[in-house]
Amino acid sequence: MEMSSHAGSQAKYKPYNRSSIKRAPQWERIPPELREAVEVVSHVLPFRTNQYVLDELIDWDRIPDDPIYRLNFPHESMLDPDDYATLRDLVRSGDKQRLAKEIHAARTRMNPHPAGQLTDNVPQLDGEVVPGIQHKYRETVLFFPSAGQTCHAYCTFCFRWPQFVGEEDLRFAAKDAEGLCAYLRRHPEVTDVLITGGDPLIMRTATLERYLEPLLAPDLAHVRNIRIGTKAVGYWPQRFVSDVDADDLLRLFERVVGAGKHLALMGHYNHPAELRPAVAHDALRRINGTGAVVRMQSPVLRHINDDPAAWHELWTEGVRLGAIPYYMFVERDTGARAYFELPLTEAYDIFRAAYASVSGLARTVRGPSMSAFPGKVMVDGTPTIRGEKVFALQLLQARRGHLVRQPFYARFDPEVTWFDQLVPAFGDQRFPFEEETATVPAQGRRLDLVGA
Repeated sequence: MEMSSHAGSQAKYKPYNRSSIKRAPQWERIPPELREAVEVVSHVLPFRTNQYVLDELIDWDRIPDDPIYRLNFPHESMLDPDDYATLRDLVRSGDKQRLAKEIHAARTRMNPHPAGQLTDNVPQLDGEVVPGIQHKYRETVLFFPSAGQTCHAYCTFCFRWPQFVGEEDLRFAAKDAEGLCAYLRRHPEVTDVLITGGDPLIMRTATLERYLEPLLAPDLAHVRNIRIGTKAVGYWPQRFVSDVDADDLLRLFERVVGAGKHLALMGHYNHPAELRPAVAHDALRRINGTGAVVRMQSPVLRHINDDPAAWHELWTEGVRLGAIPYYMFVERDTGARAYFELPLTEAYDIFRAAYASVSGLARTVRGPSMSAFPGKVMVDGTPTIRGEKVFALQLLQARRGHLVRQPFYARFDPEVTWFDQLVPAFGDQRFPFEEETATVPAQGRRLDLVGA
């Protein structure tokens, strides 16, 4: 591994929240009505950015239409109009007690934990809930270290927004890896641990090491793959290049790889602008030099990347720089979904056009995929079968593993934006996975599905 010597990448890390953003040099370039939206909406959805995003990623001559600006800064239409008006008036009045009540009510209406995260994904060990982990698919456990439950900057679409708003009943977090390791020892079928958040790479290397080190123990040899979900590759690539412990971080990656684990950084790149700065290139080169692999994923988002050309650039540049295209997701049914969502047929057309424009090396990508209750549901086309136009669908991952890659069909509807709006095609009453789950009692469904 090369040692860091990047004088041009020594950017000072300056984070900004709702209060401190007014001290950023760019604040005066934001029109008053857009400033009001930042003030009001960020009471409900979390807001955080940093100087690198402001200086290097946003084109201030294009706001509010610049995609990274929309990705980072709250907008009025991210809230229901009635909620926005109520909250705006309460912010102006200074009635903090009623404001807090309305904020909580607005968040509750935004479906803070979709797809059974609180009800069906939380496993138990000896009759007790294991804090800070989720287990939806047989082979993979998600782990939420408490020290990694923030980000270098927040995305306005993020489906993990409940982790950041300060309401403990909405938050997954584990103080250490003891519960995780105890659970893994009882579940030898688990091959993958995904460390997520927030962003685990907000942590200093010494803290991250305390979570990773236990996973290298000989009695956890069945855990072959360690994934780290991170936006740092896009929002703070200095984490891998010029931070004070950047070299220590890369040495830690080397240790994990040297211990026989596959280490994958699941890089959340939402727009090709995040790949353009030289420091972003340096970050990928240094990460790949450790033996770790970077995979890139993002939802397709109105106002951000709803253009095949953006995905073409993202995937082709990713391949050139050493980041493997992995997933195009559909915006999840939570948070500001109405602002970002696209009809499924439009998402599919964007995916197909982008996919057709790249070489085979970029066609590792899968999508568009919905992370719904039954699993990852991919839209695989809109054919006409027996005179009926339909959505062709399949589960790329499933609570019940034997349903993976079995085609099923839904009636075509050009307005549908999410899985729960789909209706079985050909007069069928149920989808295949509904037949599987209908006989499982609700109180036992989670463990039955996870163990399938």
